[in-house]
Amino acid sequence: MHRYLEKVPVMVRGSDTFEVFTHIDYAVRSWPAEVHGPFDPRAFEEPFRVAMRSIAAGGRALEMNTRRLWPWTPQWWAEEGGRTVSIGSDAHTPDALAANFPEAAAMLEHLGFRPGRAPEDLWVRA
Repeated sequence: MHRYLEKVPVMVRGSDTFEVFTHIDYAVRSWPAEVHGPFDPRAFEEPFRVAMRSIAAGGRALEMNTRRLWPWTPQWWAEEGGRTVSIGSDAHTPDALAANFPEAAAMLEHLGFRPGRAPEDLWVRA
């Protein structure tokens, strides 16, 4: 987990070809729950925050993935200076498209983010 998160600032500094950083929690997919128990993001809070600060400082948006809807993601993002969010459902089947979107929208609105004019626009924090 640490190695993955340490690479985020390197990626942000090394490329200006992307506007949205997706899957900040990608390494959780390989989390060895049978050895370490359920994933607890608090154990990696500072590395997540460092990664988020670098994304925000680079003027990028962070994707909020509705497939794994964790409230700590948009909260830490806002606290670390994140101004824009992209909402993605990580849908691999048509029925999963926009799953949990209302819950994601409610979380973002609670933190001061507002949707753009079109559904595909980024959400922006005022």
